[in-house]
Amino acid sequence: MDLKQKIRTIPDFPEPGILFRDITTLLSDAEALNETIERFAEHYKNEKIDVVAGVESRGFIIGTPLAIRMGLGFIPIRKAGKLPGPTHGVDYDLEYGKDRVEVHQDAIPEGSHVLLVDDLIATGGTIEGSAKLVKKVGGLIVGYAFVIELTDLKGRERLQEPVFSLIEFEGH
Repeated sequence: MDLKQKIRTIPDFPEPGILFRDITTLLSDAEALNETIERFAEHYKNEKIDVVAGVESRGFIIGTPLAIRMGLGFIPIRKAGKLPGPTHGVDYDLEYGKDRVEVHQDAIPEGSHVLLVDDLIATGGTIEGSAKLVKKVGGLIVGYAFVIELTDLKGRERLQEPVFSLIEFEGH
């Protein structure tokens, strides 16, 4: 199945000149969604992974069924102030400002092998911040899984561990 054909491109969203890569059309297609999860599970089947961590919010949509398929738990990495218990957090730079991601203090046991999942990598700021957070709490990153990679923005260059993306697009 050509998953790239399941992605809708919306021009000039959220601002003029941007080509927004919309995964909702892939998510609404049961066969395409299942194929997406299967491809990730197959790719990582021989890796030592203790937990899947997904980045808010679309990383939750992909990461949770992947964790289930692989027989693992799922950890949400959230934006600041969204988790109810004590948290660890990391501030990171965005293209136009700063943001913060957090995880519950007891979510990732020290030495855990973590697969970080999100729907898309563009410039890599959010996933890099999430990686710093996982490492701060003692997790070991196995790799990064993305449905879409915007190759011209070179986000993977900010990451040290292996990057696996199912679909590549140039142009944003």
